[in-house]
Amino acid sequence: MGKGPAAATIGSSLVPIINKLQEIIAPVGNNSSLDISLPLVAVIGSQSSGKSSVLEALVGRDFLPRGCDICTRRPLLLVLENRPETDDEGAEWGEFRHLPGKRFYDFSKIRREIQAETDRGAGSNKGVSEEQIFLKISSPNVLNMMLVDLPGITKVPVGDQPSDIEARVRKMIMTQIRQEKCIILAVSPANSDLATSDALQMAREADPTGSRTIGVITKLDIMDRGTNARNFLLGKVIPLRLGYIGVINRSQEDINKNRSIADALSREETFFRDHPVYSGLPSSCGIPQLSRKLNQILEQHIRMALPSLKSELNSEMSVVGKELQKYGNMAEANMEKGVILLNILSKYCEDFSALVDGCSKEISTKELSGGARINYIIHSIFIKSLEEVDPCEGLTDDDIRITIQNAAGARNALIVPEAPFEVLVRAQIARLLDPSLQCVRYVHDELMKISRACEVSDLQRFPNLRKRMDEIMVKFLCDGVKPAEKMIRDHIEMEMDWINYLHPNFLSGRKAVKLALEQLRSQQESRSSVNNEKPTSSGGNTSTRTWGIPSMSSVNSSPRTWGIPSMFGTRGGSSEGKPVSNTTVDEPNGCSNQMPCTIQLTEPPSILRPLEATESETVEICVTKSLIQSYYDIVRKNIQDLVPKAIMHFLVNHTKRKLQSTFTQKLYSGDLFEELLIEDDEVVSKRKCNQELFLVLQEAIEMLEEVESDVSTGSSTIISSSSSVAGITY
Repeated sequence: MGKGPAAATIGSSLVPIINKLQEIIAPVGNNSSLDISLPLVAVIGSQSSGKSSVLEALVGRDFLPRGCDICTRRPLLLVLENRPETDDEGAEWGEFRHLPGKRFYDFSKIRREIQAETDRGAGSNKGVSEEQIFLKISSPNVLNMMLVDLPGITKVPVGDQPSDIEARVRKMIMTQIRQEKCIILAVSPANSDLATSDALQMAREADPTGSRTIGVITKLDIMDRGTNARNFLLGKVIPLRLGYIGVINRSQEDINKNRSIADALSREETFFRDHPVYSGLPSSCGIPQLSRKLNQILEQHIRMALPSLKSELNSEMSVVGKELQKYGNMAEANMEKGVILLNILSKYCEDFSALVDGCSKEISTKELSGGARINYIIHSIFIKSLEEVDPCEGLTDDDIRITIQNAAGARNALIVPEAPFEVLVRAQIARLLDPSLQCVRYVHDELMKISRACEVSDLQRFPNLRKRMDEIMVKFLCDGVKPAEKMIRDHIEMEMDWINYLHPNFLSGRKAVKLALEQLRSQQESRSSVNNEKPTSSGGNTSTRTWGIPSMSSVNSSPRTWGIPSMFGTRGGSSEGKPVSNTTVDEPNGCSNQMPCTIQLTEPPSILRPLEATESETVEICVTKSLIQSYYDIVRKNIQDLVPKAIMHFLVNHTKRKLQSTFTQKLYSGDLFEELLIEDDEVVSKRKCNQELFLVLQEAIEMLEEVESDVSTGSSTIISSSSSVAGITY
C-alpha cells in the first residue's frame, strides 16, 4: 500500500476517538445497558466473493483464515490504527480483546488465533456465532478505520450448520447494517451476475436510498473476455450515492506461492493503468482508491454524526453516572465503613417508615402498597368479616334446648338459668380468637414485604449485611407478634371469664321475653293464615294464655333469671316421665282377672335426646338466642377496637420507633464492619467496568468538544474533498 497514508485530515483526530471508544465499548457493551451506535464500515458479501482479500489488501498484510468453505464464521471487528513511523514501538502489530496486553508481530499467528477463537465460539465444524472477535491492528501503513467483517451469505448448510443457516446469517447481517451510522461495503464478484448480487440486494433493503453504501466489485481481471464492469462502476445499473470501486484480488495461485500483497497491489495498478476501459476510471479502481475513499467517507460520516453522537454519549454518561452512584465508593478505613453502615441503616429505616406512612417518593397508581395494605387488612378484611358473622350460625334450636335441660340437671327448672347462656355465649366469644390472631399474622407478613421493598441502593452492594438485616428484621417482628397475640388472647379470656350482665348495651330479660313472645305470636298468626284457621277465643283472653304464658305484668325482672320466673311450668310435656306399658289391662295374656300383669318400662337408649319442644321451651330458645346475639355484639365491638390497637402498638408503631436502634445495637460494631461490608464480586466488577466506561465517555466527550471547532473550520474543505472522491454532489 505504500509507505504511509496521505496527509492528516480531520479524520486523523475523529476516527481514533471512535476507534478508542469502540475498544472500550466492545468488551462491556454486551454486559451493560450501554446502547451507542458508532460509525463503522460493515463488509458484507456472499461466500467466496473476495471479502477477505479486500480486507487484507486494506491492511497490507495476509492475516485472515482461508479455505474453500465458509471462513468468516464470527463477526470480526477490525480497528485499524495509524501510527507514526517515528514511533519507537517498532513494526506493525495486532492485539486481540480476549488477549489483552499480548501483541502479535507475526501476522500468520494472528490468522491462527482468529481461527482458534472462531472454533472456541462457534465450534470446529463450520458453525456460526454472533459473538464478535475484536482485533486491533496498529501500523504506519494503514489509514484510521473501523470495519466489521461479517460471515458470508451461504445457501447450503455444511458441517454443524443448522438447516436455517442462510436465514441466521442474513439476520446477523441485517442487524448490523440497518444501523444509520453504519457504512455498508457491499462486495460482489465481477464473474457473477452483478444485477442479482446478494450483497447489493441486502444493502438496498437496509439502505433504500443508497446514501451509505459503497459497492466493491472484485475479480475484474477474470471476467469473460469481451465484457467489463464499466457501467456498474459508473453507477448506471444500480445507482449508489457513494459509488463503486473495482479491485483485483490475489488468485489462489498467488496465495499458494506466498506472493506478497505489495506485489499484488503493484500488479493491480498495472492492470488498471493498461486496461483500455478501466484506465479512464482512475478514481473508481484500485485498493488505494478504496482505502482513501473509505477513510474519507468514514470521516465525513463521523462529522455528520457528531451532534447526535455527542448527545448519545452525554445521555449514556448520565446513565453510567447514576449506576456508579448505586454501587458507591470503596471504603478502606473502619471509620469510613462505620459511616457507610450508619447511612444504610438510617436510610433503610426512613424508607420503611415512609412506606408504612404513605410518604414514599414512589407511590403506585395501580395497586395498594405499604401501609395502605395494612389499613385494608384491618378494616376491609378483619372488621368487616367479624360484622358478617352470625353468632347463632351452626347453633340449632335442639343444641340450645339440650344445653338448657342439661344445665337444669335432675330438677325441673322453674326459671331459665344463666348457666346454659354462659356456656353458649362463651363458645361464640371463643370463635373471635382465630380471626384476631390471623389478622396479626397478615399484618406481620405485610411488614415483612415492606422491609423487603426498602431498596436502599448501597445495601445491594453488601449481601452479608442484607442477610443479617433480614434475620434481625424477622426476629424483631416475631418479637412484636408475641405481645400482640398475648394481649388478644388475654382479652378474649377475660371476656369469657366474666359475663357482664349489667352492661348498658346488654338486652334485658324483660325485653328478651317480649321479643320472643312477639316472634312466636307472629309465627302462629302466619301458620293460622296459611291454614285459614282462627285462634280460639276463651273469655276474651289474649294469645299469651294460648301459649300458657302469664302476662308481662306478672314477670319479675332480674339480671340473673332473665326476668322469667316460673312462667314456663314443668318441662318435658305431658308425655315426659310417664310409664309405658307393653301390654293393655284388657288383655289377659295368661293373667288372671284378679292379678294384673307386671308393667315393663322401655329401656333407655345409650344416647338420649329430648322429645319435641313444647311451646314454653320454644320461648326459652328464642330468649336465649336474643341474649347470645346481644352479648356477642358487645364483645365483638370490643375485639374490633382492641385488635387493631394491639397490632399498631406492638407491631407497626413499635417497629417504626425501635427498628433503627435495634439495628444499630446489633450491627454497629467495629468487629463486624469487615464481615458485613464485604462487597459482592459482581458489584465490584460492575463498578470497575462502569468507572472505566465513565472515564472513556468523559474523555470522548471532551475530545469531541475539542474538535468541534476544527470540524466547523474545515467543513467546506472536507466536503469538497469527500465529494470529489466519492462522486457525490452536495
